[in-house]
Amino acid sequence: MNNKRKQIIKIVIPLIIALLSVFVFARFTTSTEYHAKTIQFLNEKKTTVMELTAASTAASAAITLIPGDTGTPIAEKLADLSSYFLVVLCALFLEKYLLTITGYAAFMILIPIACVLYSASEIFKRNIWKQFAYKLVLFGLGIYLIVPVSVKVSDMIETTYQTSIEQTIDSAKQTTEEIKDSSDEEESSGVSGFISKVKDGVSDTTAKIQNVLNNFIEALAVMIVTSCLIPILVMIFFVWIIKSMLGMDMTGWKRIERI
Repeated sequence: MNNKRKQIIKIVIPLIIALLSVFVFARFTTSTEYHAKTIQFLNEKKTTVMELTAASTAASAAITLIPGDTGTPIAEKLADLSSYFLVVLCALFLEKYLLTITGYAAFMILIPIACVLYSASEIFKRNIWKQFAYKLVLFGLGIYLIVPVSVKVSDMIETTYQTSIEQTIDSAKQTTEEIKDSSDEEESSGVSGFISKVKDGVSDTTAKIQNVLNNFIEALAVMIVTSCLIPILVMIFFVWIIKSMLGMDMTGWKRIERI
């Protein structure tokens, strides 16, 4: 009777967990309210990327107003940075959508299937089904945790560089305004007067726009690391953990069962 009771418990409890996963956990993990803080962080990050894109484009257009070819290479490089910022923006949108999609896949599909499979393995005495159920549970939890964990790590890194990124945007805007003001002076005071002023301060202007370019490259590097590389590294880390756990020949799970 005791063995039969234990077997019934092993069949019923996974089915209860499957129902809880579908009707309770999935409701939270697929809700935007549940992920409000993460979504807010991604939205703020998206705004920052768009501001960087707009600032680099405006700075590139303004630099082309400088007489001669002094700022042309820098203007072209700033224009090229816009395409890289677009890649970062796409990665942020993907993270935002995956936040709820992975919750649905894990708690509405993978974990319930794993629980049903586990119960079926107890009924039909199929150990291979039980092992596959463990793999599904680990895989479901792994894909669900990728985005929240990567966002948390990104937040820790970006907190250090947030001030630097804001200064990059402000510096680019200030330099853009200065160049535009100089261009307006050209139209009002004549070309010769403007060229004379540019010759006097050309080294200073060149240093400023070079500094702007360097700041944009640093900001882009931070964005690529936090938005593209960290999610990939987190995914590789979870895959390694899952493989390590599944590589234990399921002895750990069997001990849990005996308990």
